[in-house]
Amino acid sequence: MLWQPTPVTLPVSGTADRFPVRRVYCVGRNYLDHIKEMKEGDERDDPFFFQKPADAVVPDEAEVPYPPQTGDLHYEGELVVAIGAEGTDVGVRDAYGLVFGHAAGIDLTRRDRQRECRERAHPWEAGKSFDHSAPCGPILPGSDPLDGELTLTVNGERRQHTGLELMIWNVPEIISHLSRSYRLMPGDLIYTGTPAGVGPVLPGDRVRVEITGLPSLTVTIVEGETHASQRTA
Repeated sequence: MLWQPTPVTLPVSGTADRFPVRRVYCVGRNYLDHIKEMKEGDERDDPFFFQKPADAVVPDEAEVPYPPQTGDLHYEGELVVAIGAEGTDVGVRDAYGLVFGHAAGIDLTRRDRQRECRERAHPWEAGKSFDHSAPCGPILPGSDPLDGELTLTVNGERRQHTGLELMIWNVPEIISHLSRSYRLMPGDLIYTGTPAGVGPVLPGDRVRVEITGLPSLTVTIVEGETHASQRTA
Protein backbone atom coordinates (compact mmCIF):
# COMPACT_ATOMS: atom_id res chain seq x y z
CA MET A 1 0.00 0.00 0.00
CA LEU A 2 1.23 3.47 -0.82
CA TRP A 3 2.01 5.76 2.09
CA GLN A 4 -0.72 8.32 2.76
CA PRO A 5 0.21 11.68 4.31
CA THR A 6 -1.59 12.68 7.47
CA PRO A 7 -3.80 15.72 6.81
CA VAL A 8 -2.85 18.85 8.72
CA THR A 9 -5.82 20.34 10.57
CA LEU A 10 -6.40 23.11 13.10
CA PRO A 11 -9.11 23.38 15.73
CA VAL A 12 -12.06 25.68 15.05
CA SER A 13 -12.71 27.66 18.21
CA GLY A 14 -16.00 26.93 19.97
CA THR A 15 -16.72 23.79 17.94
CA ALA A 16 -15.55 20.20 17.56
CA ASP A 17 -14.69 20.89 13.91
CA ARG A 18 -11.23 20.87 12.38
CA PHE A 19 -9.97 23.17 9.60
CA PRO A 20 -7.99 21.16 6.98
CA VAL A 21 -4.95 23.15 5.79
CA ARG A 22 -4.41 23.25 2.02
CA ARG A 23 -1.76 25.93 1.43
CA VAL A 24 0.11 28.49 3.53
CA TYR A 25 0.73 31.92 2.01
CA CYS A 26 2.75 34.63 3.75
CA VAL A 27 2.90 38.37 3.08
CA GLY A 28 6.33 39.99 3.23
CA ARG A 29 6.97 43.50 4.56
CA ASN A 30 3.49 44.61 5.55
CA TYR A 31 4.27 46.95 8.46
CA LEU A 32 6.26 50.14 7.89
CA ASP A 33 8.14 49.87 11.19
CA HIS A 34 9.33 46.36 10.26
CA ILE A 35 10.48 47.56 6.82
CA LYS A 36 12.55 50.26 8.54
CA GLU A 37 13.80 47.75 11.13
CA MET A 38 15.05 45.36 8.42
CA LYS A 39 16.32 48.21 6.17
CA GLU A 40 14.72 46.70 3.08
CA GLY A 41 11.84 47.45 0.75
CA ASP A 42 9.64 50.50 0.42
CA GLU A 43 6.17 51.16 1.79
CA ARG A 44 4.98 51.96 -1.74
CA ASP A 45 5.96 48.51 -3.06
CA ASP A 46 3.14 46.15 -4.00
CA PRO A 47 2.70 43.27 -1.54
CA PHE A 48 4.68 40.13 -2.32
CA PHE A 49 4.09 36.59 -1.17
CA PHE A 50 5.97 33.40 -0.35
CA GLN A 51 4.71 29.99 0.71
CA LYS A 52 5.37 27.45 3.43
CA PRO A 53 4.44 23.76 3.19
CA ALA A 54 1.13 22.84 4.79
CA ASP A 55 2.87 20.45 7.18
CA ALA A 56 4.93 23.35 8.56
CA VAL A 57 1.77 24.28 10.49
CA VAL A 58 1.84 23.33 14.17
CA PRO A 59 -0.93 24.04 16.73
CA ASP A 60 -1.20 25.91 20.00
CA GLU A 61 1.00 24.51 22.80
CA ALA A 62 3.26 22.69 20.34
CA GLU A 63 6.92 22.05 21.07
CA VAL A 64 8.96 23.40 18.15
CA PRO A 65 12.41 21.84 17.63
CA TYR A 66 15.17 24.36 16.96
CA PRO A 67 15.76 23.86 13.21
CA PRO A 68 19.01 22.77 11.56
CA GLN A 69 21.26 25.00 9.43
CA THR A 70 20.75 28.16 11.49
CA GLY A 71 22.14 29.96 14.49
CA ASP A 72 19.60 32.78 14.32
CA LEU A 73 15.99 31.58 14.62
CA HIS A 74 13.55 34.52 14.80
CA TYR A 75 9.89 34.88 15.79
CA GLU A 76 7.43 37.01 13.79
CA GLY A 77 3.96 37.40 15.29
CA GLU A 78 1.16 37.69 12.72
CA LEU A 79 -2.57 37.75 12.13
CA VAL A 80 -3.62 34.69 10.11
CA VAL A 81 -6.63 34.68 7.77
CA ALA A 82 -8.30 31.33 7.05
CA ILE A 83 -9.97 31.03 3.65
CA GLY A 84 -13.31 29.22 3.40
CA ALA A 85 -14.46 29.84 -0.19
CA GLU A 86 -12.98 29.63 -3.67
CA GLY A 87 -11.97 32.81 -5.48
CA THR A 88 -9.84 34.10 -8.36
CA ASP A 89 -9.16 37.74 -9.23
CA VAL A 90 -11.34 38.87 -6.35
CA GLY A 91 -12.11 42.55 -5.91
CA VAL A 92 -11.33 44.28 -2.63
CA ARG A 93 -15.03 44.80 -1.88
CA ASP A 94 -15.72 41.07 -2.28
CA ALA A 95 -12.63 39.77 -0.51
CA TYR A 96 -14.17 39.21 2.91
CA GLY A 97 -16.66 36.86 1.28
CA LEU A 98 -13.80 34.32 1.07
CA VAL A 99 -12.88 34.54 4.76
CA PHE A 100 -13.74 31.64 7.07
CA GLY A 101 -12.07 33.04 10.18
CA HIS A 102 -8.93 34.41 11.82
CA ALA A 103 -6.17 33.15 14.10
CA ALA A 104 -2.93 34.15 15.78
CA GLY A 105 0.22 32.90 14.07
CA ILE A 106 4.01 32.93 14.13
CA ASP A 107 6.21 33.00 11.06
CA LEU A 108 9.41 31.37 12.34
CA THR A 109 12.40 32.44 10.26
CA ARG A 110 15.99 31.26 9.89
CA ARG A 111 17.17 34.87 9.67
CA ASP A 112 20.75 34.10 8.73
CA ARG A 113 19.61 31.89 5.87
CA GLN A 114 17.10 34.51 4.73
CA ARG A 115 19.86 37.14 4.58
CA GLU A 116 22.01 34.79 2.51
CA CYS A 117 19.12 34.24 0.10
CA ARG A 118 18.54 37.97 -0.24
CA GLU A 119 22.22 38.71 -0.83
CA ARG A 120 22.42 36.05 -3.55
CA ALA A 121 19.03 37.00 -5.07
CA HIS A 122 17.76 33.49 -4.29
CA PRO A 123 14.20 32.57 -3.25
CA TRP A 124 13.49 32.81 0.48
CA GLU A 125 12.62 29.14 1.02
CA ALA A 126 15.80 28.31 2.95
CA GLY A 127 14.98 31.04 5.47
CA LYS A 128 11.23 30.56 5.67
CA SER A 129 9.96 27.15 4.50
CA PHE A 130 11.20 24.59 7.00
CA ASP A 131 9.62 22.07 9.36
CA HIS A 132 7.44 23.49 12.19
CA SER A 133 7.90 27.04 10.85
CA ALA A 134 4.22 28.07 10.83
CA PRO A 135 2.63 27.82 14.29
CA CYS A 136 -1.07 28.75 14.20
CA GLY A 137 -3.63 29.05 16.96
CA PRO A 138 -7.27 27.92 16.93
CA ILE A 139 -9.33 29.57 14.20
CA LEU A 140 -12.19 31.79 15.31
CA PRO A 141 -14.94 31.64 12.67
CA GLY A 142 -16.27 34.89 11.29
CA SER A 143 -15.67 37.18 8.35
CA ASP A 144 -16.03 40.57 10.05
CA PRO A 145 -12.93 42.79 9.87
CA LEU A 146 -10.81 42.78 13.01
CA ASP A 147 -9.95 45.99 14.84
CA GLY A 148 -7.50 45.34 17.62
CA GLU A 149 -3.92 44.82 18.71
CA LEU A 150 -1.26 42.15 18.30
CA THR A 151 1.22 41.41 21.08
CA LEU A 152 4.03 38.86 21.11
CA THR A 153 5.89 37.92 24.27
CA VAL A 154 8.92 35.71 24.89
CA ASN A 155 8.99 34.21 28.39
CA GLY A 156 6.43 36.83 29.44
CA GLU A 157 8.45 39.79 28.13
CA ARG A 158 6.77 41.88 25.43
CA ARG A 159 8.75 41.97 22.20
CA GLN A 160 6.18 43.01 19.56
CA HIS A 161 3.11 45.20 19.81
CA THR A 162 1.01 46.89 17.12
CA GLY A 163 -2.45 47.89 16.04
CA LEU A 164 -3.77 45.81 13.17
CA GLU A 165 -4.82 49.01 11.41
CA LEU A 166 -1.11 49.76 10.84
CA MET A 167 -0.78 47.06 8.20
CA ILE A 168 0.27 48.69 4.91
CA TRP A 169 -2.04 46.33 3.01
CA ASN A 170 -5.20 45.39 4.88
CA VAL A 171 -6.86 41.96 4.74
CA PRO A 172 -9.20 42.62 1.77
CA GLU A 173 -6.33 44.15 -0.21
CA ILE A 174 -4.07 41.17 0.58
CA ILE A 175 -6.72 38.68 -0.53
CA SER A 176 -7.40 40.65 -3.71
CA HIS A 177 -3.70 40.86 -4.64
CA LEU A 178 -3.06 37.20 -3.86
CA SER A 179 -6.08 36.02 -5.83
CA ARG A 180 -4.67 37.58 -8.98
CA SER A 181 -1.84 35.04 -8.96
CA TYR A 182 -3.47 32.00 -7.31
CA ARG A 183 -6.89 30.41 -7.10
CA LEU A 184 -7.67 30.70 -3.41
CA MET A 185 -9.45 27.65 -2.01
CA PRO A 186 -11.00 26.53 1.28
CA GLY A 187 -8.19 25.44 3.57
CA ASP A 188 -5.74 28.19 2.61
CA LEU A 189 -4.05 30.19 5.37
CA ILE A 190 -2.67 33.70 4.81
CA TYR A 191 -0.09 35.05 7.27
CA THR A 192 -0.48 38.82 6.95
CA GLY A 193 2.96 40.14 7.96
CA THR A 194 4.74 41.15 11.14
CA PRO A 195 5.47 44.47 12.90
CA ALA A 196 8.82 45.65 14.26
CA GLY A 197 10.45 43.92 17.21
CA VAL A 198 11.44 40.62 15.63
CA GLY A 199 14.30 38.82 17.33
CA PRO A 200 15.98 35.51 18.18
CA VAL A 201 14.74 32.65 20.31
CA LEU A 202 16.57 29.70 21.84
CA PRO A 203 15.58 26.30 23.24
CA GLY A 204 13.57 26.78 26.40
CA ASP A 205 11.92 30.00 25.22
CA ARG A 206 8.13 30.20 25.35
CA VAL A 207 6.62 32.40 22.64
CA ARG A 208 3.06 33.69 22.94
CA VAL A 209 0.95 35.73 20.50
CA GLU A 210 -2.23 37.49 21.58
CA ILE A 211 -4.59 39.28 19.18
CA THR A 212 -7.65 41.13 20.40
CA GLY A 213 -10.71 38.88 20.25
CA LEU A 214 -8.88 35.75 19.09
CA PRO A 215 -7.65 32.62 20.90
CA SER A 216 -4.00 33.03 21.90
CA LEU A 217 -1.12 30.96 20.52
CA THR A 218 1.77 29.67 22.61
CA VAL A 219 4.68 27.47 21.51
CA THR A 220 7.84 26.34 23.24
CA ILE A 221 11.17 26.13 21.44
CA VAL A 222 12.99 22.90 22.30
CA GLU A 223 16.33 21.43 21.36
CA GLY A 224 16.53 20.02 17.85
CA GLU A 225 18.88 17.12 17.20
CA THR A 226 21.27 19.19 15.07
CA HIS A 227 21.26 22.16 17.42
CA ALA A 228 21.85 19.99 20.47
CA SER A 229 24.83 18.25 18.84
CA GLN A 230 26.33 21.64 17.89
CA ARG A 231 26.01 22.87 21.48
CA THR A 232 27.76 19.80 22.88
CA ALA A 233 30.48 19.51 20.23
